[in-house]
Amino acid sequence: MNTQVTSLTIGMVAKQVGVAIDTIRYYEREGLLPEPARRASGYRSYGAATLVQLRFIRRAKALGFTLEEIRELLTLSGDRKRGVKAVKARAQARLAVLDARLAELQRVRDGLAQLVSACPGHGAPEQCPILRALSDDELPP
Repeated sequence: MNTQVTSLTIGMVAKQVGVAIDTIRYYEREGLLPEPARRASGYRSYGAATLVQLRFIRRAKALGFTLEEIRELLTLSGDRKRGVKAVKARAQARLAVLDARLAELQRVRDGLAQLVSACPGHGAPEQCPILRALSDDELPP
């Protein structure tokens, strides 16, 4: 990392990390980023640590963590005694949620595949198993 960087504008930070300026402001309001120093002009001034923290947030979001979970991860990252154990526990919990979501998506996929397979692709609309399943009061298993 470039240690020469001491003062970046919000636009420079946004460009370097690949996020919108409004996203940076939102993260500040939500407490994910500390309030930046202000220049004499009143403009925000950021250091290299903000780039690191924003990249952390982006990567955690890409792994499916919520902003609240990311806030916890950021706090735990500074806890030298219990941090790693707690971070692993949070990651395991996130993994369990993703596994459940994948199982549900697989169930939905299987149901749709069954309907597609049963549909001849021609004939009267009222005979289409896909349209019937979508119109019936009972959902297919």
